[in-house]
Order: sequence, then C-alpha cells, then structure tokens
Amino acid sequence: MRVFVTGASGFVGSAVVNDLIAAGIEVLGLVRSQASAEKLKDSGAQILMGDINDPEIIRKGATSCDAVIHTAFNHDFSRYKESCEDDRKVIEIFTDALIGTQKPLVITSGVGILRSEKAITEDDTPTSSASVPRAASEEAALEARSKGVNAYIVRLPIVHGKDDHGFIPIVIGMDKENGQSGYIGDGLNRWPGVHREDAASLYRLIVEKQPEQVVFHPIAEEGVPFKEIARVISENTAFPLKSLTEAEAEAHFTWFTHFAGMDAYASSEKTQNILGWKPEQIGLLEDLSKNYF
Repeated sequence: MRVFVTGASGFVGSAVVNDLIAAGIEVLGLVRSQASAEKLKDSGAQILMGDINDPEIIRKGATSCDAVIHTAFNHDFSRYKESCEDDRKVIEIFTDALIGTQKPLVITSGVGILRSEKAITEDDTPTSSASVPRAASEEAALEARSKGVNAYIVRLPIVHGKDDHGFIPIVIGMDKENGQSGYIGDGLNRWPGVHREDAASLYRLIVEKQPEQVVFHPIAEEGVPFKEIARVISENTAFPLKSLTEAEAEAHFTWFTHFAGMDAYASSEKTQNILGWKPEQIGLLEDLSKNYF
C-alpha cells in the first residue's frame, strides 16, 4: 500500500508518516519547503513538493497512491473561517480525484466543534458550518461519501507530545505573558486528549481496515479538567494558580478564551471496539509535566 499524506511535516502528520513507515507502508508526503522535505526524506518517505491549495498537486498525490490521509490545515486563527472553507475545497478536489476508485480518504476534524450534555460520541454530528466553521471539513467528507468516495472523518481532541506547537504551548505562553496560570471559573471544563503517536496509529488502522463506520475518535482521555492543566503549569513555572472571571479571562487568554473555556468531554468507545485501537502512550498531564518545560 502507498499512502499520500498531507501536512506530512506537521505535528500530527509527521507522526502519521512515522507510524505508516514502521508498519511497512510506503508514504508519499506533501511538503512546501526544502527544509521540511529533507526532514521527511530522513524518515524514509517519498516527497511531493507543493502547496495544499494547488489542485494539480493534490490530484497528483491522490491518483498516484492507494489511500489519502489529509492532516494539513492552516491554523492561522486570524482567518479561521477562510481556512475552514479552504479545507472544504481541498476535500472536494480529493473527492473528484477519487470518485470510482474505492481508495480511502481520511480527513481531519476536531471533537471540540461538537457540544453535548453527555460524552460526545462518534455518532454525534456538529451543527452547520454556517455557525461552526470547522464543520466544513466534515460536510465535505459526507458529501464525498454521497458520491461514492470511501471517506472517513477523524475528530482529534487535544493532541500532545514531542514538538507540540498547538493548544498546550499557547496556554503556557499566555500564562508566561501574564505571570500567572489561569483557568476560567471553577476550571472544571474538560479537554479530551491523546498523544500524537496514539492518534497516528488510528489513521493507519482506518486505511488498513476500511470499516463501515465513518467517524472515529482517537481519544485516550475523555476529559481532563482545565484546572488540572493549569495546576501542572503552575507547579512547573512557579506562577500562581488563579481562577479568572470572564472579564479577566478575556484579558488573559484574548483570542484563545473560547478554547480555554471549552468543555468537550468525549468518548472513543466505538472507535476502540470497531478498530481495536488502544492508546498506549502517557497521558496529557504526565506529558505536560515531563516534556513541556
């Protein structure tokens, strides 16, 4: 099997590449820079130089491989809605390239776009992208399935591990700027988590098994209270641990306030039962304490 991986030099994508290669699967990775190409080449992957928004490049990658794993996404939150619509367009191009082939297309979403009074499951669906922009990717994947494409959705939780440049480093950076480790209100809002290596193995299992289930949750921890994350940061920085009012949170977290207050308790029971996926790496708080400071 040969798999085309977008975002192949990224935090999640590079872990996917390493996992696939370790399993004896050939990888074609999409990268933009020569530095990323050299790094990816060292892992044993083949290189496709180009931009994720170039239709001809991504068609070439999709048609020359047996499966597509799409992890690339522009995380520029100043143009978040545009980035989400760009991702929809990319998935639509993959769809056109894969119609009639039965090649699996695995796209990436986030469990945090859903809301539920109980644990969020694989069977829950987000509201429209008109109100939740990131839902555009899932809408595009479901549209692909309606056209006969073998599309799957992976909803990532908070992903942690070596070389993380996502949510956890953002929180640490904001705490450093403010000289305190903050959480909103009682801090009991929950972040589900997974180690990047455990997330990577799930993508591989999907392309290997190609099950009937469409949506999968690589969730090792169903919900880590944000206050506990703040506590570990406080213990490792000597910043005081502080509960923030809504106004204080806006000043502390600025554009990230929504995410800092996100409550996304979620389950991976169905994922584990269907694919036999079992998380094996250390948890979020242990990883945070050992490897982020």
